Amino acid sequence: MKRSLLAILVALAYAPSAQSFEPFQVKDIRVEGIQRTDAGTVFSYLPIRVGETLTPEKATVAVKTLYATGFFKDVQLDADGNVLVISLLERPAIAGIDVSGSKEFEKKKLLEIFRAGGLTEGRIFDQSMLERAKQDLKNQYIARGKYAVDVQASVSPLERNRVSVSFTIREGQVAKIRSINIVGNKAFRDKDLLELFAIGTPGLMSWYTRNDQYSKQKLSADLETLRSFYLNQGFLEFTIDSTQVALSPDKREVFITVNVTEGERYTVTGVKLAGDLLVPEEELRKFVKLRTGELFNRERLTESTKLMNERLGDDGYAFAQVNAVPEIDRQKREVAFTLYVDPGRRVYVRRINIAGNTTTRDEVVRREFRQMEGGWYSQEKINRSKVRVDRLAFFSEVNIETPPVPGTPDQVDVNMTVKERPTGSITLGAGLSSAERVILSASIAQQNAFGTGNALSLNVQSGRINRVVSLSYTNPYWTDDGVSRGFDIYSRRFNPTVLRAATFATNTDGAGIRFGVPISELDTINFGLAVESNEIQIFDQSPQRFKDFVNQFGATNIGVIANIGFSRDGRDNVMTPTTGVFQRILGEVALPGVDIEYYRVTYLAQRFFSLTPSTTLQAGLTLGLADGYGGNPLPFYKNFFAGGVNSVRGFAQLALGPRDEFGFPVGGSRQILGTLEYYFPFPGAGKDRSLRLSTFIDTGMVDNSFDVAALRYSGGLALNWFSPVGPLKLSFGVPIKKEPTDRLQRIQFTLGTLF
Repeated sequence: MKRSLLAILVALAYAPSAQSFEPFQVKDIRVEGIQRTDAGTVFSYLPIRVGETLTPEKATVAVKTLYATGFFKDVQLDADGNVLVISLLERPAIAGIDVSGSKEFEKKKLLEIFRAGGLTEGRIFDQSMLERAKQDLKNQYIARGKYAVDVQASVSPLERNRVSVSFTIREGQVAKIRSINIVGNKAFRDKDLLELFAIGTPGLMSWYTRNDQYSKQKLSADLETLRSFYLNQGFLEFTIDSTQVALSPDKREVFITVNVTEGERYTVTGVKLAGDLLVPEEELRKFVKLRTGELFNRERLTESTKLMNERLGDDGYAFAQVNAVPEIDRQKREVAFTLYVDPGRRVYVRRINIAGNTTTRDEVVRREFRQMEGGWYSQEKINRSKVRVDRLAFFSEVNIETPPVPGTPDQVDVNMTVKERPTGSITLGAGLSSAERVILSASIAQQNAFGTGNALSLNVQSGRINRVVSLSYTNPYWTDDGVSRGFDIYSRRFNPTVLRAATFATNTDGAGIRFGVPISELDTINFGLAVESNEIQIFDQSPQRFKDFVNQFGATNIGVIANIGFSRDGRDNVMTPTTGVFQRILGEVALPGVDIEYYRVTYLAQRFFSLTPSTTLQAGLTLGLADGYGGNPLPFYKNFFAGGVNSVRGFAQLALGPRDEFGFPVGGSRQILGTLEYYFPFPGAGKDRSLRLSTFIDTGMVDNSFDVAALRYSGGLALNWFSPVGPLKLSFGVPIKKEPTDRLQRIQFTLGTLF
């Protein structure tokens, strides 16, 4: 007789005294109701086996176990004689997910969001997962400022117990920040404080920066900036009491209110050092940036403790702690600090571990390390190692951790984790320049060939003035101590006649070898040797001395060129530097005994000053000197030229300097270029350094003597933008000092990368 064990179990649950269920020995097990789930899967989860005696307790455990798999929404156990019958109702499987109405995100991105929450094709459908997916999707839109987003989800049943899930999205409009109010400030105006914020009300460039869209993370960062500003101005007890964020009824406008308590300004009356001073106190005091009699400044206090920690770290004290304890006199509004030094135990590095470099060989990363395994821990060497690995440009992220070795108090490991970026490229493109007009270019380059760190590139460029084809190979570690070696094969055509900038054209074919010898972390000596063949083309209107040179040395001449140079790069950033100095001197000598004999020397110096967190002042100077030797003249095509967007703005490209009888520039053997440029943010762009304006004063001259009376001057405004299609430089220059014969060009620009 068939009995319902489920009914019996329910009866037992509510009437424990009932004894109508009698255990029986299971002779067989039959599974009913499954469509997709394999019977073997059910048996693998079932805690009952043939031959066992089924009791009410075991039946209860079996039901709970099958429910816990998540595969079934109904489970029943029945007995047909001594056969256990398991009746199952499966949950449906997800056959597909469709999304409509999304413009802000690609469908691929949305499916990744669903997958992270467990909702994906082939998985068992669960209503709670669907609700979580809807909320995750809304959160993504809210993070983009679309608070009015509406997400509807529907589930359609399909054959074979499957369902199709559809999301319909109405994105709505982006909510804009309508106002930001700061309440409680007395020492500073609202306008001055709001300039510290990255977010703000809609402005001219909000379409690009999106700074008018509310973000909780951005607001938190701005509040920390506000707190730091006050603490750096002496307000030791400044607090942010509360922050309110309100939405308009239509969810299209955001109103932010920040309540602050400024407190009083405090003056520093003294700084004492205490604790275990393993380093002489006089040396540690050099790192104290707080000064007696000045207003309290948290940034200087933090910098002081950081520098002292790093100094102790240089001697192996990796876990040194310097804690600042204030002594506050609220009546006098004064504060004194005691810096307690706890060096901890001196440690050394057991092992250096590198992870994430799937393509780049370990040795390429390790050879940049200045911290050695088995040596005393040095914070300075570890920091320098990170900088050197980062400057390889093989990795988008470089992170270092120094965890202690478990069970060994005097050892640490250095764990470097990198994230590789693509280092090979095949590029076809076009650039635009007011001088070159359209520049077609193509390149095949691999900066990390086969993970060895060696660079190999083939570049092709076609422009009105310059046409270049070059093949280069560089091994940055030709020797173990960092001497580099490279080879170049190139062909260049220079034809300035299209701009009426000169009356000659040259074709140069050459090949060379070069070396770089580092003499310090910042300094490098470069030298090399190249063989060049120069084919010269002159015209009827070319100056007589050009014709005389060709008659004497021929229209084609050979030169063996020796190069030597020195560079020092102390900039904080190569692309958008704000501080530091860059210097380079290059010498080029055509060795005697061949067709031509000359020398050329150029010197470049740039210094960057960070005037404020968002403004930079650059001062630059370039000097050039060239001449022939051994009684030979300087080849006229080796003369210096000046003028243009990368030289003296406001004057035409290559147009400065002496001219021939037809008014064409002929260049000169001496060159002076100088610039003073002040960079500041584009209105509405905030602190984004990829888009900046600048005002400039340029000066320059080209002549056959360093006659400062020949200097030209110009001033103007420039736009610098690292656009999606390449760097854009647009300038409006007004000549301040000019000559009647000078060719002017007030608006100049370049767009795209020039090789």
